[in-house]
Amino acid sequence: MADLAQPSTDVGARRYLARLDRELHTLRSPIARYGLAVVSIIIALGLSLTLQYYEFRDAEVPILTFAIAATTWYASNGPAAVSVVLSCLCFDYFFTEPYYSLQVTGRDLPYFLIFMVWGLTVAGFSAVRRRVEESLRQTQEQLAKRASELEAANKELESFAYSVSHDLRAPLRHVIGFAELLQRKVGAELDEKANHYLTTLLEAARRMGTLIDDLLGFSRIGRAETKKVAVDLEQLVTQVIAELSQDTNGRDIIWKVGALPLCYGDRAMLKIVFMNLISNAIKFTRTRTRAEIEIGCSQQDGAPVELFVRDNGAGFDMRHVNKLFGVFQRLHLAEEFEGTGIGLATVQRIVHRHGGTCWAEGVRDQGATFHFTFPKA
Repeated sequence: MADLAQPSTDVGARRYLARLDRELHTLRSPIARYGLAVVSIIIALGLSLTLQYYEFRDAEVPILTFAIAATTWYASNGPAAVSVVLSCLCFDYFFTEPYYSLQVTGRDLPYFLIFMVWGLTVAGFSAVRRRVEESLRQTQEQLAKRASELEAANKELESFAYSVSHDLRAPLRHVIGFAELLQRKVGAELDEKANHYLTTLLEAARRMGTLIDDLLGFSRIGRAETKKVAVDLEQLVTQVIAELSQDTNGRDIIWKVGALPLCYGDRAMLKIVFMNLISNAIKFTRTRTRAEIEIGCSQQDGAPVELFVRDNGAGFDMRHVNKLFGVFQRLHLAEEFEGTGIGLATVQRIVHRHGGTCWAEGVRDQGATFHFTFPKA
């Protein structure tokens, strides 16, 4: 039980010290700030005299210097000046000849001046560092506030996108349904131009339906809870390829699936990642007489698992690689390759939710490779 209690005790102690540090940093009362200067010098003097009594020589310089630094750090410049003056007086009175006098002999004058310059230097450095720390603390607070606001805005945006997409599905289904009824009922009586209009309407409505479904899926990824378990990636990839086999009937595709490890993540989300990347590879190699699609990984000790999906398809221009994982971003014409531009954005969102990163490499008309990392099981 003692071992179990130790971590919480350590956390509590750290929190207490952090709170004490913040309170000391925010000393506002002049009495408190100048009182800190006097008390710190008194404590330093008492400790120095005690050590001198037990014949520890030259301990007063670092102890008084530490008192100056602490005062400057927690009480700002005015109390720091007081601590420098008090420390110089104490140093002169107790530690330079003639002792117990404010006079300084010619022999000890350089020693005294060096101590005074050293004390001023330490105070100056402490003051500068204190200002830097204050600036960093304010910046961190502002960043934390902005991050909180951004998170709230993202949640509102996701909720809005989900609601809008969900509400659009019902009227769109009506449009598609009645257009199909109209086509079946009077399609034979319409001329070629009218049939073309009706067919175009149906195709556009179906594309919009696909876009709404993809957008809903993208929103659900942001709202869904991640349930992480050990996942056999080799088994998962085999399952995905089997499910996508209907899209590869009659095609000459060389599959290269390397040894894939166990990975730690949400199995359903990982399946979406591979489904998107492998279906993209199938789609963009459609123009090849013989397609080659490779799924593999590279591992290094202590590093996350790096996985990749490589193909010899249409590829892309690396000048536009920054657009690749954006929502609704497409690097190919819709007439060449169908799609909504949401799949890779979904992949990136899932990978980021698992603490990984993703990137892509490609050459136009020579294929592409998509990399992503996941924690090991």
